[in-house]
Amino acid sequence: MANTPPARIGKVVGASLIGTTIEWYDFFLYGSAAALVFNKLFFPTEDELTGTLLAFLTYAVGFVARPLGGLVFGHYGDRLGRKRLLVISLLMMGGSTFLIGCMPTYAALGAGAPLLLTALRLVQGFALGGEWGGAVLLVSEHGDPRNRGFWASWPQAGAPGGNLIATGVLALLAAVQSEEAFLAWGWRVAFLLSGVLVLIGLWIRLTVTESPVFQQALERQEAAPKAPIVGVVRHHWRDVLVAMGARMAENVSYYVITAFVLVYGTTAAGLPKGTVLNAVLIGSAIHFITIPVWGALSDRIGRKPVYLLGAVGVGLWAFAFFPLIDTKSFFLVTVAVTVGLVLHGAMYGPQAAFFSELFATRMRYSGVSIGYQLASIAAGGVAPLIAVALLDAYGSSVPVSVYVVAAAILTIIAVVASRETRDRDLSAIEPTSGAVHAAAIVKEA
Repeated sequence: MANTPPARIGKVVGASLIGTTIEWYDFFLYGSAAALVFNKLFFPTEDELTGTLLAFLTYAVGFVARPLGGLVFGHYGDRLGRKRLLVISLLMMGGSTFLIGCMPTYAALGAGAPLLLTALRLVQGFALGGEWGGAVLLVSEHGDPRNRGFWASWPQAGAPGGNLIATGVLALLAAVQSEEAFLAWGWRVAFLLSGVLVLIGLWIRLTVTESPVFQQALERQEAAPKAPIVGVVRHHWRDVLVAMGARMAENVSYYVITAFVLVYGTTAAGLPKGTVLNAVLIGSAIHFITIPVWGALSDRIGRKPVYLLGAVGVGLWAFAFFPLIDTKSFFLVTVAVTVGLVLHGAMYGPQAAFFSELFATRMRYSGVSIGYQLASIAAGGVAPLIAVALLDAYGSSVPVSVYVVAAAILTIIAVVASRETRDRDLSAIEPTSGAVHAAAIVKEA
């Protein structure tokens, strides 16, 4: 594959990063609001934890919609190209988030309010299901393959970037407003801001070119299956299982560290809301910086060693994480969140390149989307829900730590069972389940 000029790859990376940051901002904003606001405004109950559980249930609904979004966007992305589908996903995500900011609460609409909230959350999940695969492929299929891990890690940095902005906006609003004002209208500002961000992202995303690897496949008249997902199931089912397993520790640990910590910190540990939000804010900033570092390291020593380091790391850190939160020291709470996120980055950084290197070009959008998004149901979608339920049932953080360790073990098994993909040529990968033909393995000079 021909190398893309530095200026062009920088533009593609910038467009993907800004787009994913905006979409993750929308998605994570909902998670933070579910922990801090929605339980009171849309699910008012006498028991605060029960209201939080119900709020996180609607949060999980967004994850259920993600595989459907991945299936639909992947189907058309493999047949029509990556770029145009990314524009549609951005508009859907931004529109649904803006409408959440305009919604009446339970006090005004009754039972219709949480139903409407759930419907908009479904649209969010559907849009994000199509966003991730297209964004990482647009970058993975551009540029020098020797630096693919580094470049492809930048759209991944959109996740902590979005979380950073979402948490920062909520922390700022909570700091300058009273609790009553924040619950009455302040939280809406963060959702309405999405409309402005989407316009910026849309303008930038429309200026990038289509993936050269996809264009080369079209020029070779390499046919896409009528239903790319059928081709994925037939030829790449082992690769889908590898991707799903690899996501377990990454997804579970992330939502425990960034979403459940808001519940645990403000209830079990009795910390002020601002303390926990600021800890997540600092941790997300460092996470944003370290993800490309892990991606670059995977270009040097391989995807598997870096990924395994992260999986083992978050499993061990799970038993230090909650005791550090219990100290109620802002410094130690920040250390708990930051170290957890840095270890998570060792999985998330190389993940985009790793997953892209598993699938053939005309099935790649469908393959990475389905593998990535199916795991989100079993992992991230229910992680805060399971963590809150375990805390409620046992009154201890230890079962939550064991839960993270179990996810880490699944990821270690999946990654160990996979092949190293660092030297694969994306334009030469054959549609063969679980393996790539020898001709597809190219040692870069």
